[in-house]
Parts: sequence; C-alpha cells; structure tokens
Amino acid sequence: MHVTRLPGPSLRPFVERLWASDGTGVPARPTTRRELVLPTGGTHLAIRVAGEAFRVYAGLDDPQGRAMGHAVVGGARASAYCRDAGSTARSVGAQLRVGATTGLFGVPAHELAGRHTALDELWRDVPEVRDRLADAGTLDALLDRFEAALAAHVAAVDTLPPAVSYALGRLAAGAPVGRVVCEIGRSHRWFIEHFRSTVGLAPKMHGRLARFGRAVHLLHAGRGRAFVDVAATAGYADQPHFVREFVEMTGLTPGEYQRLAPARAHHVPIGATGRHQATVNFLQDRGEPDGLRSRSSDFPRSHDDDDPRGVRLPARRQRRRGH
Repeated sequence: MHVTRLPGPSLRPFVERLWASDGTGVPARPTTRRELVLPTGGTHLAIRVAGEAFRVYAGLDDPQGRAMGHAVVGGARASAYCRDAGSTARSVGAQLRVGATTGLFGVPAHELAGRHTALDELWRDVPEVRDRLADAGTLDALLDRFEAALAAHVAAVDTLPPAVSYALGRLAAGAPVGRVVCEIGRSHRWFIEHFRSTVGLAPKMHGRLARFGRAVHLLHAGRGRAFVDVAATAGYADQPHFVREFVEMTGLTPGEYQRLAPARAHHVPIGATGRHQATVNFLQDRGEPDGLRSRSSDFPRSHDDDDPRGVRLPARRQRRRGH
C-alpha cells in the first residue's frame, strides 16, 4: 500500500507532499526488481524504516549496485537514475518545496543537487528518528511521526528569496531568462548563483524539467495520445524536439515509456527480460555511477545551458543538525 497526504500548516512552506509505503498493494511484474526514476527537478527525502538499505545502480548490467543507507536525500537532478524496486520494507518520505533544503538541512539546494546524500551527514539523530518510526503501528501513524521529525528540524529561515520567487513565476509563464534578469535588476551572474542555490539547478534547466514533467504526465494520463499533440501541449517546438529531450533525460523513447506502462508517472519498471532491457540508455552509464556526483557541472549539458563561465559554487559542507 502506498499513501500520500499534505503536510500540516507549519511544514507547508518546506514540504509539498508526504508519502508512506509498506511495499504491498502495488502491481509488480515478477521479474522486475528495479525501476527508472525520472527527474522532477525537486529534492526528495526517503527513510526506509526496516529491511535492506536503499540501493541504486549504474544500469541494468550492474549486478551489485551501491547501498545508500536507510535514510537518503535525493537532490534536484536533470537525469533519471535506476534503483531497487523489489523491497517490501516500510518506507516514508517527502517531496520538498523549492528553497526547503536550507531550513531542513542547513545547506543550499545546489550542494545536494545531482546526487544522493546520506541523511546522517545532515542530521545527527537519524538512528533515533528511525527508532521512533519503527514503532508506528499504521501508515497514518508512520506519517504522523515522520512529520513530527521534520518539524523538529525546521529552522526559522526564509525558504524562498523574493527574487527567486518572482523568477519562478515568470519562468513558468514562459518568460526568457534574459528578460527575467532584466526585470529583477541584478546581474546575470548574481541571478544564476542565487537561483541555483535555492532551486538546485540553473534556470533554463529548471524550465526544461518543468516542460518535461508536463510531457510525462500527458503521456501517463493519455496512453496512446499522439506525440505531436503531447509536444505541442507541453511546450516543445515540435515532435522531434520533444523526443530528443525525452531520450536525453530518461534513456527511453516516449513510445518505450508508454509500452512499459508505469503505475506512477515518474517510476518506470525495468529489468525484466526482453527488448526493453537493452534499450534503456542510462545517462549515468557515461562513466559515472548512479549520478552520485557532487559537482553541478556533471549534469547533462546542452547548447542552451545558461551558466556563465567562471561561476564557482562553494564545496559542499558537512553540516549536521540535531535536536
């Protein structure tokens, strides 16, 4: 069973949605033990209450994968990754809002982006949190205790600087990055650095992922829908543009995505024997396991990336918080 709910008022500036799962009730293919998690551009937190640690893979040919621990923060990313989907252990997690990482973890979003980070690098009390979660009798009780743990770690900070909040609205409306920079009245360098610090990604990449997300939901909701219609509705220039970007971000064509028929839009079952095992072209197969990378420059690059040359971001800090 998989349940979701909105957080209480005190957490809503930081958390978009909470979820909990006991690993049952989701239709699964017997030979499918892995799933491809498509990028959303957001930051996620997941805790496995018992059982095996979370495990990620460099691709379908990776027999071992890499254990990531029982509590993991997945930073904003621009490419899909492959993870274990065979566990029936209880898990709980949260989809975080833009700007939440400073308040919850004490680090800006770009320092977590493009990688998985063990939660115990950020919170001192992870063992105690997992112990409290383990005592929950139902999924609703599990969510209550998880929400209390999140609330205990929230710091009194502004989650979304006004300039970034304004930019997100304008970019969502389709305004070019250059125009938004002029409207804000700051330099291009200042805007890119502050946007990345808050969101985790550069503005144009964030916009591309928002467009990609619209396309994924259209494909998922209307299986069999014409790709040219999906492309136009999501905001792509044409169908080839849509297909090219979909493959870049997922390693799948839109047709392959539809044939794999995921139960949840951004979680695609893979690993079964057959033609799809050979067709998935993981971006992380290009020499980097899982996307476990600390440098934002390791994201897939494109001709329209808007990072100014010479911008350097601070190295990721080891800051752990506890109460």
